[in-house]
Amino acid sequence: MFNLSPPKFFTDFFPDLIWRYPEESNKVYITFDDGPTEVITPWVLDMLKQHNAKATFFCLGKKVEMHPEIFERIKAEGHAVGNHSYSHIKGWENGTGQYVQDVDMANDIIGSTLFRPPYGRIKTRQIRILKKRYKIIMWSLLSMDYSRWVTPRRCAKIVLNNLRTGSIIVFHDSKKAEKNMKRALVKLLKEVKRRGWEFGVVE
Repeated sequence: MFNLSPPKFFTDFFPDLIWRYPEESNKVYITFDDGPTEVITPWVLDMLKQHNAKATFFCLGKKVEMHPEIFERIKAEGHAVGNHSYSHIKGWENGTGQYVQDVDMANDIIGSTLFRPPYGRIKTRQIRILKKRYKIIMWSLLSMDYSRWVTPRRCAKIVLNNLRTGSIIVFHDSKKAEKNMKRALVKLLKEVKRRGWEFGVVE
């Protein structure tokens, strides 16, 4: 994954992918990858509800099969859901047929027109096939919550210091990212409200 924000030459090279929304939207777009995860995703949902915020959850098909009740809660509380593949497969390391099959298998369970490639790693040929039936969503701000080299305080600073309207922000509702994500998310929710901005969902 790219460090914080993808370079402009890269976003220009892949104009079919959605990297951010217009700054005039006056909204920020919180997204979560790799769930649903027991305990952690429910905590996220509780926190979002407390701040009257909506988010977009890019789910793994195998995790939805493991925790269908959490997946249903995500949808019931008005959040958007997206496809993050079935098994967190890497596009750069797998053939296009296998990759597309994994994504489509997940979508039989998730049922979304949104797709985010795991690790942000996807081949041009895979894009050409998948964009015919999915909006491929990337990001403009990576929280780095999953990094063992980033402290909770540093994670929150990364998010707040790079926050812009129109930002698509990536968090992870996973055990690995839990400590960093929790601190950064709380700080973000409070800061967006303080600035008078709104929370949008990816569509």
